[in-house]
Amino acid sequence: MFSLGMIGIAMAQENAPQSRPDQARQGIRGPQLIDQQLDRLTKDLELTPDQRKQVRPLIEEHHDRIQALLDKNPKLSRQDLGPQIHAISDETHRQIDALLTERQKQLVKAMQKRLHNGEESRRPAPSTESR
Repeated sequence: MFSLGMIGIAMAQENAPQSRPDQARQGIRGPQLIDQQLDRLTKDLELTPDQRKQVRPLIEEHHDRIQALLDKNPKLSRQDLGPQIHAISDETHRQIDALLTERQKQLVKAMQKRLHNGEESRRPAPSTESR
């Protein structure tokens, strides 16, 4: 739906078996990554302070569930874990969507359209024309 799906995949990539297994088992940068996700959603979806408070635990749970999946399956590839990671992300997206206003849901749809078209997942930055 929005950046959580991409983040779930990024988490799997960061934690998937690699040439350095010790690096793969370290896990992801928990609080830092959660703060980045929350900041990104706040910017992209124009979350209110109250919505941020409600969304944070959902992102934390998303992170914890994917990390637990990765920890339980250290030998599986990204492709093997992909469907489970997507299912976790889809559930989190539904929970977050329930907290959004109609305007914010429209922003989500626009983000999805850009992602589907292969464009940048963020809203475009203001144009700075050279003179």
